[in-house]
Amino acid sequence: MARLRRLQECEQEHIPLPMNDVPRLHAAQLLRQYGLWATKSLGQNFLEDPEWLKQIATAAEIRGTDVVLEIGPGLGSLTPYLALMAHEVVAVELDRKFTPILRKLFKPYHNIRLIEGDILALPPMSLGLPQRYVVAANIPYNITSALLRHLLSAEPRPRRMVLTVQEEVAARLCSKPPDMSLLSLSVQVYGEPSIVARIPAEAFYPAPKVDSAVVRIEIHDAPVIQSDLLPVFFDLIKAGFSQKRKTMRNALSGGMRIAPAAAGEFLLKAGIDPMRRAETLSLGEWEMLSRGWEDTRRAHS
Repeated sequence: MARLRRLQECEQEHIPLPMNDVPRLHAAQLLRQYGLWATKSLGQNFLEDPEWLKQIATAAEIRGTDVVLEIGPGLGSLTPYLALMAHEVVAVELDRKFTPILRKLFKPYHNIRLIEGDILALPPMSLGLPQRYVVAANIPYNITSALLRHLLSAEPRPRRMVLTVQEEVAARLCSKPPDMSLLSLSVQVYGEPSIVARIPAEAFYPAPKVDSAVVRIEIHDAPVIQSDLLPVFFDLIKAGFSQKRKTMRNALSGGMRIAPAAAGEFLLKAGIDPMRRAETLSLGEWEMLSRGWEDTRRAHS
């Protein structure tokens, strides 16, 4: 009760509440109280430990003028920490059964806007997000790739993203040649990812089967590859990674529907050994391939 009164007093006087005064979430207790449950198919694992929640909020480097997008607030464990730092938090929750809890928990805060819906079906512009907003979230792990593509390829684009994901996925996001992946290329064309923390499974309720990591992505002012080449770039990297352990010659032949000899000739012209594999190519080499493919297409049109 003392913490709640302190929260209400700070809200009335517009005084930022210290992070240490945010009430701790007890997920199991809260779920029992409301007769609810965690849905595995929605990736609902609730982070409870305040120290990890503070680290996520701090890593986002939120300014007082920032609008922050949170995906999947769940039981609202992270949201108050974000609200203490931001101008506004836009919290998008797919699971409607959590709405009554969230509305009650968010009531003391003037700057949290709760939206019910599927983030993958909601363009950032429809949420009223400004240019260079910030994303901070413990996201459902099964939508990581789709979510990143959805937010990074749309306007307005964020300035920074801080996401809790599976540790293995975090490593893939940050990988460099010779261990590149479709995911790392799809993200690194838009920004620079780095791992800022690793979170053990037992920090969540219910505990997932794997540990997690917090990834911060600093978004470039513009994609590394110019916008008119992006469709070709994505076609090429999908083709390159479409069949594991295949050489670039054979992968591009199958994925881009050209003869193996033509694929080999195209790669040699770009200065790339046709016997290399997709994971060994750098982002710069994929850019050269994208430009070469587009030049060839224009020459024959």
